[in-house]
Amino acid sequence: MEKQRNESILSRFLKGVVIALGFILPGVSGGVLAAILGIYERMLRFMAHLTKNFKENLLFFLPVGIGLLSKPLEWLLQNYQIIVLWGFAGAIIGTLPALAKESTLKSKRTTGDLLWFFGSMVIGFLFLYFMGDILGTIPANFIGFVIAGGLIALGVLVPGLSPSNLLLVLGLYDPMLKGFKSFDIMGVFLPIAIGGLAVMLLFSKLMEWLLSHYHSKVYHFILGIVIASTILIMIPPVANYSGFTWVTAVIGIILFVLGAWLGLWMSKLEEKYK
Repeated sequence: MEKQRNESILSRFLKGVVIALGFILPGVSGGVLAAILGIYERMLRFMAHLTKNFKENLLFFLPVGIGLLSKPLEWLLQNYQIIVLWGFAGAIIGTLPALAKESTLKSKRTTGDLLWFFGSMVIGFLFLYFMGDILGTIPANFIGFVIAGGLIALGVLVPGLSPSNLLLVLGLYDPMLKGFKSFDIMGVFLPIAIGGLAVMLLFSKLMEWLLSHYHSKVYHFILGIVIASTILIMIPPVANYSGFTWVTAVIGIILFVLGAWLGLWMSKLEEKYK
């Protein structure tokens, strides 16, 4: 029993580490990763009803939160970007069957669902790819970081929204990282916390309502964005192929296959213990 509990804590910690990619990797959404890892709906319920089963939910998400604060994947991305991205893409591909199954859990797939899926995939890809040309920049001041906090929270609540992408485009990503490294509590941490908390409280109930009334549409939207994001992280400008060799290609392909197997295995394991 204790072994299972420790494995569960480790599993949740690792999920937090993976979800942290949504904050550091352009094109990837923390909400999509949470959905892929099977904790999105429980997370929404927790944020929408904070006082309900508070202690139980807090203990459940505490390892996830600790994982979010860790940076091993960020180090790997800086030093072995291509093979990490290929392995990560494979892991996402491996979870697609489980997401497809989840999308029809409460109702049968309709033509409208398929149109919603293809629309979100195409429009989502084009929007993320050309986001720099669509949006401008905002000043890196207190109000700017309140907006940054709100966007980070939306990246968790709204599957497909990549906060790192938006923050890069708006000119807030680098100033935010510098504020984190210098531990600027009043100038960076506080406004981000204010913006994040406000958005969590305002939008968590809305997303819970959408899942309750439009479960199939939400998950077909997630599926479309997952595929668009996966393509996006494997092509320039997100993926930098300078210095790419056949060794990198072989290792990348191996990790892609292993990642797909791991994603499929994790999905089956998640379904078994759901």
